[in-house]
Amino acid sequence: MENQNKFTLSRRNFIRTSALASGGLLIGFNFLTSCGETAAPPVDITKLDFKDFNAFIKIAENGYVTIFSPNPEIGQGVKTSMPMIIAEELDVPWNHVSVEQGALDTTNFSRQVAGGSQSIRFGWDALRQTGATAKQMLINAAAAKWGVEASTCSASNGIIKNSNGDELGYGDVVNEAAHLEVPEDVTLKTTKDYKIIGKDAINVDMNAIITGKPLFGLDYVAENMSYVSVMRPPAFGQKINTFDDTAAKAVNGVSEVVQFGDKIAVLASNTWAAMKGKKALKVQWINDSNLENTADHDAELFKILDGKNLEIRREDGNVKQAFAEADKVLERTYESPFLPHNCMEPMNFYANVTADKVHLVGPIQTPAGTARRIADLINRSEEDIHLEMTRMGGGFGRRLYGDFALEAAEISNLTKQPVKVIFSREDDMAAGIYRPAIKYRIAASIKDGNVTGYHLKEAAINSNMYGLIPHFFPAGAIKNYKVESGNYQSNITTGAWRAPYTNFLAFAEQSFFDELAELLETDPIQLRLDLLKNVKDGEDPNIQYSAKRMTDTINLVAQKSNWGNTKDGIYQGFAAYYSHNTHVAEVVDITLKNGLPLVEKVTVAVDCGIVVNPTGAKNQVEGGVIDGIGHAMYGDFSFENGQPQDVNFNTYRLIRMKETPIVETYFVDNNLSPTGLGEPGLPPAGGALANAIKAATGQILTKQPFVKTLQKHDASFKA
Repeated sequence: MENQNKFTLSRRNFIRTSALASGGLLIGFNFLTSCGETAAPPVDITKLDFKDFNAFIKIAENGYVTIFSPNPEIGQGVKTSMPMIIAEELDVPWNHVSVEQGALDTTNFSRQVAGGSQSIRFGWDALRQTGATAKQMLINAAAAKWGVEASTCSASNGIIKNSNGDELGYGDVVNEAAHLEVPEDVTLKTTKDYKIIGKDAINVDMNAIITGKPLFGLDYVAENMSYVSVMRPPAFGQKINTFDDTAAKAVNGVSEVVQFGDKIAVLASNTWAAMKGKKALKVQWINDSNLENTADHDAELFKILDGKNLEIRREDGNVKQAFAEADKVLERTYESPFLPHNCMEPMNFYANVTADKVHLVGPIQTPAGTARRIADLINRSEEDIHLEMTRMGGGFGRRLYGDFALEAAEISNLTKQPVKVIFSREDDMAAGIYRPAIKYRIAASIKDGNVTGYHLKEAAINSNMYGLIPHFFPAGAIKNYKVESGNYQSNITTGAWRAPYTNFLAFAEQSFFDELAELLETDPIQLRLDLLKNVKDGEDPNIQYSAKRMTDTINLVAQKSNWGNTKDGIYQGFAAYYSHNTHVAEVVDITLKNGLPLVEKVTVAVDCGIVVNPTGAKNQVEGGVIDGIGHAMYGDFSFENGQPQDVNFNTYRLIRMKETPIVETYFVDNNLSPTGLGEPGLPPAGGALANAIKAATGQILTKQPFVKTLQKHDASFKA
């Protein structure tokens, strides 16, 4: 969608429509020198008398602005970029803006969710409208004060001027403006007039983060609060038979032990005592359902791939006939394990359930949904729930589910006291919500030097790829095309993990295309470009990607990476993928050190439309690339008798600082509306790495983590 400059806004929907942004924000003036401006002298904003202007904006009489952020902040930067959008259209100096995290408010805000890399995409139009409408109301108030037509006035940098040269600051007219009719037509800026959007801005919480100010859920403390550690079943498929809490209650600081369902809560005056008390519990567990193993999962998933009971997700042409008439057929099966999320900040949540209200505080990606579930759980009205969001030390999908928040609410409701549930690392890895194990089988037919058919089968634990994915590339690019899926139902809890499904599917498909290119004796990039020529944008409404935008992105990365023209000793791998409405292409450069692959550099090209905050955008891309490379190379997780075999970082391997490559990020320059960035950089990384390793060693990688395959072929390779 192109950047539009004219909007009609209903008066009565002004506040709620503005909330579609999923977040407006308040930006700390003392952190904003990153805009290239000299910061104003420090102002104690706690002493200012801010006037409510709308659900997002408060303006003080000295012109300082507070912008509230309804969206959860998990490190994706929305608490900086969303306020930038409002501030741009409001036309207020960036160093006069402060940001505050809003609480859950389903009346004034919509989609208070951090998920799917959709916050900026959904918020773009509404946030601009919010800022532009507020600016027009301020102009109208100033015009009324002067007795002139509003059309003869303009505003810039928080100052309103008329044709006579008179000036008024926003603070001079904020009281009058807040009571005016909401204008139905507002004009938005064109990209050439942007002063804030597209300029680097430091994370608004940066100073608080590096100085240890209380921002995160783990920092939250309330009066008379008990710390809670929860004993959960050690294996999926088990439940409590009996337990003895005598030793737990004897631990200094432990105040109470409570069973709820098949869990036991230990309440204490501090975290250490709560966790020590939990370890002192003596529990007998009995089996309630099957205790599952990774070997059994593998067998079940292969049965699905080999069977005939799969669901057709998309079917074009006649795949069976294309394969029957083929000169050559290439088929590969790709495998991935379960993976935990491993957020830096373990799960935690505060709850205080009283007769008057339910007060909740903590790091959650889905505040509204979590509040509804808690209301149902403890039989309270949703109106009783007051939920405050803290900054999160990582989410990656784990904090979508809110199981930890429900635990806190249930324990508080049972004990009639304020509590804070805190997971240890072992708690989260042993009883978490995991990326599902998945296998893909891909086959392609070749006739007369062309790809004529493509068949993708998915076998997954618990659920399958969401509905849009079958319409990603190469849908539409190959005449005979079929996607099928099936799943095995497990008692192991699974859910979204950064870039769900595509985090592994992109590796499988992009590795497969490299092999196809080799069979066709063509350059891997050229193969993708040739296939994209078969797609006419807009012809098939189900196709999700843009062939033109993907082509431009691929061409940009080929140019910036010096594709095919590197110096001796550098091996390159390419991958391109569309997900979360964003087109990304990556080239990985590796060298061989003592015969082993070393990732030197990753060049990334991204088409995400208008880039709101380049610094934040690059951070998101770089983080996604490193995350993708690390988990593809090392991420492994298995189960025996229902128990995870890794519960901490001493055995679960993550990428290390010395293994992180240089990441160079380039953005396609256009004036299209912004799309997601938190996730799209991750999916192509594994495929580009696998293709680079294949170029260097000849080794075809079909199973994650790659380290296992590399170790099999070279015993000197150390994990």
